[in-house]
Amino acid sequence: MKKISSLAIALGLSALSFHSMAQNQTMNLWPEGKIPNFKASSVQEKSETDASGILRISGVTVPTITAYIAPKEKATGAAVMICPGGGYSILAASHEGSDFAKWFNDRGISAFVLKYRLPDEKAMTHQHEVPLMDAMQGMKMIRQNAAKWNIDVNKIGVMGFSAGGHLAATISTHYNLGPNASEEAKPNFSILLYPVVSFRPVISHGGSRDKLLGPDKSEELINYYSNELQVSAKTPPAFLVHAMDDSAVPVEKNI
Repeated sequence: MKKISSLAIALGLSALSFHSMAQNQTMNLWPEGKIPNFKASSVQEKSETDASGILRISGVTVPTITAYIAPKEKATGAAVMICPGGGYSILAASHEGSDFAKWFNDRGISAFVLKYRLPDEKAMTHQHEVPLMDAMQGMKMIRQNAAKWNIDVNKIGVMGFSAGGHLAATISTHYNLGPNASEEAKPNFSILLYPVVSFRPVISHGGSRDKLLGPDKSEELINYYSNELQVSAKTPPAFLVHAMDDSAVPVEKNI
């Protein structure tokens, strides 16, 4: 990718202790009754924590963002919006969400965990549009409240894991495309961890692709959401992380 350098490194974050005590606040992304593409359905949100303590959320139809604001005595002015992964089927909300938010807080960086809607034709129209809508709205909310949260508007990035990495890469390359284009939604940088960057068949992660695109899947949409094809001079810089032996998301996506 032009402008984007790739580093395959090992981050021992799981070995780090998360001891931040920063307070957090959860906010709805959209006003009640005004969620775009919403469709009444029987889909219900469910949260489950497995034996290893990993929180998985499914059936998300009402998106939120949770703010973890860095303590004033540590604050650097930087902020990151975190998009958990889960194949666009669930959200791995703890080890790819809140745990990292607390880790960032310990280092003076405010963090915002995005609970974006999971694509489902029963609960929304044009499901492929929905996660990006939520990510753009989340970025706008952070910018609009930057002064209140002691954040520098020039230091707001996005971070994502796996399918969440695809979403983070999508907002980085699509914030200025389509009818909802907005400079307010542009991240200043992106951190992409084992991301599903591309939907092209040669290196595709079929599960994430099919779940996002659903019944609207077409060659045009596959190319549109293959983010390496959308990189331009306006794309913010990205830091890419991937393990060479990843058996779930091929490392070729990053390379």
